[in-house]
Amino acid sequence: MNKVSLEARGIGLSYGATRVLRDIHLRVEPGEFFALLGPSGSGKSTLLRLIAGFAQHQSGELLVDGQDITGVPPHARNVGMVFQSYALWPHLNVWDNVAFGLVERRESREQIRSKTAAALDLVGLGDYGQRRPSQLSGGQQQRVALARTIVIAPRLLLLDEPLSNLDKNLRVQMRDEIRHLQRKLGLTTIFVTHDQEEAMTTADRMAVLDQGVLQQVGTAAELFDFPVNRFVAGFVGTANLLDGRVLQAQGDTFGFDAQGVGVLGFPRSAQVLQPGPAVMAFRPHQVEVRPAGQARDASRLWLQGQVEGAEFMGERTRYRVRVGQALLVADQTHAAGMPLIGAGQEVQLGIDRAQVRFLDR
Repeated sequence: MNKVSLEARGIGLSYGATRVLRDIHLRVEPGEFFALLGPSGSGKSTLLRLIAGFAQHQSGELLVDGQDITGVPPHARNVGMVFQSYALWPHLNVWDNVAFGLVERRESREQIRSKTAAALDLVGLGDYGQRRPSQLSGGQQQRVALARTIVIAPRLLLLDEPLSNLDKNLRVQMRDEIRHLQRKLGLTTIFVTHDQEEAMTTADRMAVLDQGVLQQVGTAAELFDFPVNRFVAGFVGTANLLDGRVLQAQGDTFGFDAQGVGVLGFPRSAQVLQPGPAVMAFRPHQVEVRPAGQARDASRLWLQGQVEGAEFMGERTRYRVRVGQALLVADQTHAAGMPLIGAGQEVQLGIDRAQVRFLDR
């Protein structure tokens, strides 16, 4: 299949006084698996519908391989879309559901037969052609929806939260299968989800949206390690976020006055910081938990606190620790026989200063 690029240039859309998308600039590379990630109401599904042609933007350009498709009707865009509900015809069997688009295009019987058979084989349903959708599991229905979409050889594959109706184990299996299928076909794919794990484990790159504004674009590691603002830090993964003020540097160090905690010292680094309001961000797995009074590594920043609760999660234990007026989260890797630290116990939290990020509010 031909790999195409997609580019949004200044896309804007409003419903009355409500601005749904605000000046979206975005490029998806040919053959890329790209995720649109954000909470409900962020505009991600609206942007996907714009690409499919089911909605119309009021400003900006939408280009496929450099050609503006604004105003091109959905049926003429050659875009395939898999919906959250799968949208299979209940009165048609699997074969006829998959062949439907080819019949509508009035392709020859031989082309319909060969392409439908190939699409069903590709998704592992070659022997299920005569079954009805009601006779299939959720995962099998999703495979039918995928086969029906790829059989028409679309230029773009759009996936609108296709895993949300499946249980957790099946979601993991199906996202692996979708990823494998996308790689095999080389289709430029745009995947909408509110599930950060789905986006991080499948996408080459992803865009995070909030309230119609594109917050950040990058790989999962880039967004996780170097979020540009408070929203991205808190939405991609779990983060401890402390409001405060960066203080004027003194020699090789500067202070951060964290609300409810106090002034914390940091060495000057490559991160250029101006004195003023900021957010200190660090991940729970970057925090070491030790009982109070135990010897500690001088290279870390240490905070004294009290455990308020613990959640045993198998491979790790997540502690909620009160430090001053702030409630911080720390993850401790679990080993067989390791006792949990109980609520009320005094602990010290060791934070790797090199992993701390200071963000604009």
